[in-house]
Amino acid sequence: MGARSMSTTEAVRVLVSVHDVMPETLPRVERILDLLESEGVGAITLLVVPGAGWTSTDITSLRAYQKRGHELAGHGWRHRVDRIAGIRHRLHAGFISRNVAEHLALDAEGISGLIARCHAWFLDQKLEPPSLYVPPAWAMGRIERSRLAELPFLRYELFSGILSAQTGRFYPIPMLGYEADTALRAPLLRLWNGLNRRRSARVGWLRMGIHPYDLDLRLAGDLRRDLRRFRTHAAYADLAESGDLRRFLSILIPPDLS
Repeated sequence: MGARSMSTTEAVRVLVSVHDVMPETLPRVERILDLLESEGVGAITLLVVPGAGWTSTDITSLRAYQKRGHELAGHGWRHRVDRIAGIRHRLHAGFISRNVAEHLALDAEGISGLIARCHAWFLDQKLEPPSLYVPPAWAMGRIERSRLAELPFLRYELFSGILSAQTGRFYPIPMLGYEADTALRAPLLRLWNGLNRRRSARVGWLRMGIHPYDLDLRLAGDLRRDLRRFRTHAAYADLAESGDLRRFLSILIPPDLS
């Protein structure tokens, strides 16, 4: 009898990220990490918000995460906005991001400065410099791709996929989310996640974005089932090595990076 063929879910490589890592969320982040590690997730990326009032004790926790093999990534600066800039931002805030999409309140110069400041913070704290940047709510805002190539991060995660700043290649990877903190969001996210699970079988890749309160929200059971369903994990850097994404690769990305 021949070797058992690899199942559809085993063939899908999953990028797992934990969002909104801030001093006040560290206990919840630790709880999520305990779950991920117990489920055998071997590659975990932690999205760190630098301007959130870190203490030396908190920084020690980040260093410990890196020693445990977890990758740190930049995630905006404060993870909140003081003003809504225009109708587009207002709609985005109302339906998706609420008050966290910092980039949408800034012009290209402001976005560039925020990203550079974010990267410099990790160096100032004697942390290993991150290669990935994820704008809050995945909303990059009004900045040209050429400007991103001039900034220190190697890759950027957008709502629709991952952008390599050096090559300009864009990897459109489906994403699962679980932040169902209202009765309306739960069925919408379930529908979204169902579609993206099916898409992942074609692409061979999938993203799982986990937020600090997800284990106590309406889709906590879905999250745990997905961790058991998709057992093959990868790091964001592995995308550059992947040959199976070539037929899904788009050299050009939409003009609006948000």
